[in-house]
Amino acid sequence: MSGSYSEEHSAKRLSEQSAARKAVRTARRLVVKIGSSSISHAGGGLDREKLDTLTTALEQRMAAGSDVFVVSSGAISAGITPLELHKRPRDIATKQAAAAVGQIELAKAWGESFSRYERTAAQVLLTASDLGKRDRARNAQNTLDRLRLLHAVPIINENDTVATDEIRFGDNDRLAALVAHLVSADALVLLSDVDGLYDSDPRQGNAVFIPEVAHPAAIEGVEAGDGGALGTGGMASKLSSALLAADAGVPVLLASSDAAEEALCDASVGTVFAARPKRMTAKKFWVRYSADNAGVLTIDEGAADAVRHRRSLLAAGVVTGEGDFHGGDVVEVRTRAGELVGRGIVAYAAAEMEFLYRMSTAELPRELHAPVIHADDFVVM
Repeated sequence: MSGSYSEEHSAKRLSEQSAARKAVRTARRLVVKIGSSSISHAGGGLDREKLDTLTTALEQRMAAGSDVFVVSSGAISAGITPLELHKRPRDIATKQAAAAVGQIELAKAWGESFSRYERTAAQVLLTASDLGKRDRARNAQNTLDRLRLLHAVPIINENDTVATDEIRFGDNDRLAALVAHLVSADALVLLSDVDGLYDSDPRQGNAVFIPEVAHPAAIEGVEAGDGGALGTGGMASKLSSALLAADAGVPVLLASSDAAEEALCDASVGTVFAARPKRMTAKKFWVRYSADNAGVLTIDEGAADAVRHRRSLLAAGVVTGEGDFHGGDVVEVRTRAGELVGRGIVAYAAAEMEFLYRMSTAELPRELHAPVIHADDFVVM
């Protein structure tokens, strides 16, 4: 789905701003994700000309009064040339080695580029586990907010030198969506080598461009592909991350990095995803999207109906449990048939739960009459 901003794409620019585009255009706090291909040469290594052009567009937005948080891919690609690799590595050890070298190159490049405008860049490396634990997520939030107050530009990336296939975000599109909620961003902009969302792969012909997604149901049946040679994302990743952010209450603009100036100036290009009317609370967002899953509770049909209607989960409705979880951990809640009902913060440890679901409510000690998961701590999936 690669594409450049050309005369062909200019026809897609909208003369009238929708509410969602206006929200992106006027956002005071903005997260901007930049894909590997947007700042790299085709064979690997950073393209400083591309990076400087993007920095200029970002500077214009900041000069207009917005706080900008940059989520930048490209560390592995940046390490390819210094390590004299011939292509992007596939095994995790070489990827981490390339990232270890590339993170220095990437941070240096962003720092030098922003120094042209007397801006200080700061490198922030995160892993999935940093946002999966509430205390660590809070620490990351405090660091990013302090950098904002000190007028530094956070350059955020996944810490590929320590991430593994089991704990990594998978791509920086999802990381950007999580960061957007973490910093209470007003909008998220995803810049890469795609100029927007189509109903199928435009390289195959007859694809229809989708300028706005008002609701997830509007794009049922849309075909989304995988990433290119230099990245791990692809349209499927971008679509999933855009819907995640929009569901949490953050409007999203998906556009080509070649049209970065237009995307950041007036949001007149690309595909915009409208946010849900009411922003999700920080706790519920964490439970739904960020928290580590510590176990599974299987519940009966009556309990499933109750929690779907915003009632607390009681011990009487729990059939069994799996996992070594503790009070305060997040667990999945499923029906006997295995259907995922939701995720919630469990009030008891696994050992206590084993005791609870073997007894009736009348038999339980008074101190164990509290809900297993309170309605305020549960998110229906």
